[in-house]
This record gives sequence, C-alpha cells and structure tokens, in this order.
Amino acid sequence: MTETQENAVIEATGTLQDLANVAAAVSAAATPVYEVKRDAQGRSYATGRRKDAVARVWLKAGKGEILVNGRPVTEYFARPVLRMILTQPFLVADRYNQFDIYCTVKGGGLSGQAGAIRHGLSRALTHYEPELRSILKAAGFLTRDSRVVERKKYGRAKARRSFQFSKR
Repeated sequence: MTETQENAVIEATGTLQDLANVAAAVSAAATPVYEVKRDAQGRSYATGRRKDAVARVWLKAGKGEILVNGRPVTEYFARPVLRMILTQPFLVADRYNQFDIYCTVKGGGLSGQAGAIRHGLSRALTHYEPELRSILKAAGFLTRDSRVVERKKYGRAKARRSFQFSKR
C-alpha cells in the first residue's frame, strides 16, 4: 500500500473518537422518545384487551377513585383478587391512590375484564407519564396476553376432550 492510499484509509475511517461520536448519534436517533398524551381535561386514554374483553380507560390526577361501567370498583369486582389485578400497575409504579380512573369494559368474563382494565391502565399510565414505561414493561403489564379459549371441534365434547367411551 502506498502512502497516499494509507492516508485515504485513515481519512475514511477517522479516529476512534469519531466512530464513538457516530455510534452515539445513531443510538440516540434509534431510541424512541415517548411524549405525554393528554386531552383538554388532563386525561390520558388507552384501550386494553384480554381474552374477549375490551376496556376503554381514562386516567387523570386525583385521589384514587375507580369507576367501572359507572359503578364503584368494589361493587363491580366483588372478589379481592380481581381488584388486586387492577391496582398492580399503580403499586409497581409507586403511584397508588394518585389517579382517578373511569373505564368502560365489555365482553368476556370478570377475569378477562380485570386483565383488560389492567392492560389499559398500564398503557394510559405510559401516556400520562412516559418515564414509567420501562418499569411497566419490565413487569409485563404492557404486553397484550394473546391467549384465548380454543374453539370446540365437531365430534368432541369440548376443544380436545372426547366423549366418554362406552364398552357396552
């Protein structure tokens, strides 16, 4: 290699510092920036889904009041386990009793509805405070659980169960 070729290679590659600056710029450009999404009343909205249930969730700063389909959460979800599922995103994010929630949910059963509301709450929290996204994502609350009931097949009692065998 001649001296001019060596100089051209050095100029083309640059120094290690130049490469580090380029790598930092590329990684900064690749990192998505999440912005606050609130309406005129200061509410954040998100949709959550689980099994056959779909929940529409509105979240605003308040004192921890939760309304589900116009009824208090203790009346709609009588079982404490279902109410615990709803409060999980707030406990993980350390924001318990800091937000008022209004949600409408339809489809599925109570367990699926509670999961749908939890999913919607987590998404609404990330719209309200984008810095909570990493905490909620690590806890698995932003992932939509896609498991649904398998359909019944003909010639079977349920999806996979056969009819009882009778020898005589």
